[in-house]
Amino acid sequence: MKPILLFALSLFIFQGVHSQTIQNSSYSTTGYVKADGTIQNSSYSTVGYIKDDGRIQNSSYSTIGFIKDGGRIQNSSYSTVGYVKESGTVQNSSYSTIGYVKEDGRVQNSSYSTIGYAKGIKKEWAAVVFFFFKFD
Repeated sequence: MKPILLFALSLFIFQGVHSQTIQNSSYSTTGYVKADGTIQNSSYSTVGYIKDDGRIQNSSYSTIGFIKDGGRIQNSSYSTVGYVKESGTVQNSSYSTIGYVKEDGRVQNSSYSTIGYAKGIKKEWAAVVFFFFKFD
């Protein structure tokens, strides 16, 4: 029995170390982004992926978008849907500011109201999760 408990505890600790929490404005956990780009909901079910080459996929591995160099975010048809600036400013395809991803992980809308938290997650990844794509 002890080896099983130790193994389960190790898996739990390993998963926590290698994933970052996505929280809403009330600090409730809404999901996780693992270091390998796997996006999970709060029940740890995989809802999508962000691949090393910038492809954004849903849970069925269908490509739903792309993160390009310079922070350009595109949909599956290669149309630009927005931009994530180095400063963390998030813009739509018309260059209107729709939000911000702050250095401390706070995610804000265009009125600077905090809509969530994504501490330790790349700015582009946080913007994709909060602003651009709905993961099933």
